[in-house]
Amino acid sequence: MEKEKHNDKRFFKRKLRMGMIGGGNDAFIGAIHRHAAFIDNQIELVCGCFSVDPEISLESGRSYYLPDSRIYATYQEMIEKEALLPEEERMDFVTIVTPNFLHYAPAIMALENGFHVVLDKPITFSLEEAKSLKRKVEETGLILALTHVYSAYPAVKEMKQRIKEGQVGKIRKILVEYPQGWLSTRMELQKGSNAGWRTDPKRSGTAGSIGDIGTHAMQLTEYVSGLQCTEVCADLNTFCKGRMLDDDGAAFLRFNNGAKGVLIATQIAAGEPNGLKLRIYGDKCGLEWYQMNPNILRLKWQEKPEEIIRTGSPYMGEYAKHNTRISAGHPEGFIEAFANIYRNFAFTVQAHIAGIEPNPEWLDFPNVNDGIRGMQFIETMVKSGYDNETKWTKWVE
Repeated sequence: MEKEKHNDKRFFKRKLRMGMIGGGNDAFIGAIHRHAAFIDNQIELVCGCFSVDPEISLESGRSYYLPDSRIYATYQEMIEKEALLPEEERMDFVTIVTPNFLHYAPAIMALENGFHVVLDKPITFSLEEAKSLKRKVEETGLILALTHVYSAYPAVKEMKQRIKEGQVGKIRKILVEYPQGWLSTRMELQKGSNAGWRTDPKRSGTAGSIGDIGTHAMQLTEYVSGLQCTEVCADLNTFCKGRMLDDDGAAFLRFNNGAKGVLIATQIAAGEPNGLKLRIYGDKCGLEWYQMNPNILRLKWQEKPEEIIRTGSPYMGEYAKHNTRISAGHPEGFIEAFANIYRNFAFTVQAHIAGIEPNPEWLDFPNVNDGIRGMQFIETMVKSGYDNETKWTKWVE
């Protein structure tokens, strides 16, 4: 039976109930997820296993005003006990904000027990895990969102829409750079630093900076352009002596329409905070977006002045408007972009529960397919970047 279409978001009469794995008081990204999830008043936190340390989990859960009965010592206990609760009490979905090696197992278990999933990126520890997770998503029909946050900025939505409408013409060149400087020294040796697991191959996987921020750069490139990268010619480096994973990388790119590109992802660019920039050039004009000035989109013409496009303005497209909360001149940024993913995910899950067809703009969030592409990118970059001879490497399947 075809699902009923419904344009009124008020069809769902309660907040979605969220469980959390990871994200305790000692974690940075957990607070980001909670703030983002709550902005649109569609989600409430009802339970969690917030740390591998049961004491930290209990302390964290109490600080979030949860009853002890809904604060769990392990994610297995959490999923098992939540599944036994009455439907009107149990969590609807779980958000997983753990190091990469702890993504796959809880996500699979949650799906097997009927819970939707939000996952931090990269999606899993390996490509094989990602493929297995995709099969489980397809088998269960449940919803999985991946928090590639930069694709959720309103200006990025506008950039994508203008390219889709043909304003830049045929894409020829794509330049994406993501410089950070926070790993210019051995931060991982400092007690309490979240650099520890990010630079540990047993917890992070085969890539360091390429897995951490390179995946953001590639996902943003493919999302906005509508193209897919088919080959890379990469160079990966580790500048800080003793570090076990790459802290710097770059690649030439080839895309499936014949366009060429360059990707840079480095975490040893001293003094750089978070300088993600995307430039796409077609045979008509170019578009540029810079994360440090996220509410501005630049449209560059060959024979007339550059246009400055500001989010919140009435001339923005429908997808940008849907993901904008305030009028032009009032900055929106990282937290709001995270919130856009949670809100669109929430509306889609609500539609799933209600048995109605979600609106197209609700479905506009990264999913398991983006996760597969991310893991393929990591494995292709590692395969190419550490080869003794610099050469083109086809996308790992």
